[in-house]
Amino acid sequence: MPNPESRRPHSPTPDPRPTIPGRVVAVDYGTVRIGLAISDPARTLASPLSIYARRDKITDAAFFKRLAAEERVARFVVGLPVHNDGRESQKSFEAREFGRWLGETTNVPVDYFDERFTTAQAEEHLLAAGLTKKRRKERLDKLAAQILLAAYLEAGCRSDEAPQGLEDRREVRREQGP
Repeated sequence: MPNPESRRPHSPTPDPRPTIPGRVVAVDYGTVRIGLAISDPARTLASPLSIYARRDKITDAAFFKRLAAEERVARFVVGLPVHNDGRESQKSFEAREFGRWLGETTNVPVDYFDERFTTAQAEEHLLAAGLTKKRRKERLDKLAAQILLAAYLEAGCRSDEAPQGLEDRREVRREQGP
């Protein structure tokens, strides 16, 4: 089980927009399915929301714009898959690209948060619940998103202010040399 203290949120750039009330939506990024979880308006509780089956850019954009408007989303947090040692992976790059697209599409700020072990934790919960393989698959991504969002909120990311940054491992390596 990961140490919650080792997870640090990351906001790629300071958010110049005024702070607004609203919910936080966590995104468990996938190329086929995207798990979603949502906070309460006070940003203290995380609940599974849905699993979105990706289609095409236009349909995906319409879905996320509608979600942002209907749920009054103030911030998205995209799970960032990193290796156990903290290095970013190819999936990290893809999640960052998706996050950039999501922010540009919805005009909602996007943070990135370490999602190590969220899927494994979700699988453990679903196995313990005695669900069939089919039922586990139906719930896995949104439960992983809920675990991600709960960790994000527990890390102190409840306010409208952008959270403290997660150091970018690539920049640290460049500063230290090869």
